[in-house]
Amino acid sequence: MDILPKTKIAKIRFFLLMLVATWVVGNFAVAPVFSYVEYDPNEGDIVFQSLPNSALTRAIEGATNSLYSHTGMVIKKGGLWYVREAVGPVKDTILYLWIMRGRDAKFAVYRLKEQYKESIPSFINESEKYLGLPYDIYFELDDEKIYCSELVYKSFKDATHENLGQLIKLKDLNWKSHRAFIESIEVNGIPYEREMIAPSDLSKASQLVKIYSNGI
Repeated sequence: MDILPKTKIAKIRFFLLMLVATWVVGNFAVAPVFSYVEYDPNEGDIVFQSLPNSALTRAIEGATNSLYSHTGMVIKKGGLWYVREAVGPVKDTILYLWIMRGRDAKFAVYRLKEQYKESIPSFINESEKYLGLPYDIYFELDDEKIYCSELVYKSFKDATHENLGQLIKLKDLNWKSHRAFIESIEVNGIPYEREMIAPSDLSKASQLVKIYSNGI
């Protein structure tokens, strides 16, 4: 009779591997280790974090008055947990490494309410068609490029025909203090009417409940 389920054993083994790896490279950090152990993932969880400081990160967090500058969805492959995310190309990042990348290793987790449990496989499957797409720094809602919260929003809508959070126009965000950055990337002036889905607005979706946070 197994004392621990196989999933727990796999997680412990992976945790020990990451512990050794971070120690060997001289980059041992307590916060991501404890957070990785504390958080009990479910497929379909939506995770939010603060990315390392940059002009883009400051613009996202400042314009939305939120520490959530990045988001992704939790999936499981080969017994290990990953985050499917749009950062560069859409790809799957090992959960532990995703946690480590965040500013101060802080992140929050939102889970779909019970009535959406049966939609999770479809939610994940719909996201697969976006794998490999390049990152969209313009935050447009077309399918040529894609940004983090757009990936989650579109995958959920494709699966359920429901909006996950409310779209918001750039003019309604706190964009003015970030005018210089916006103008540096936009060739046709500031797109005041452009609709987008910010990580912070995604987190406010009525279908979600916050189940974990280590300080964000």
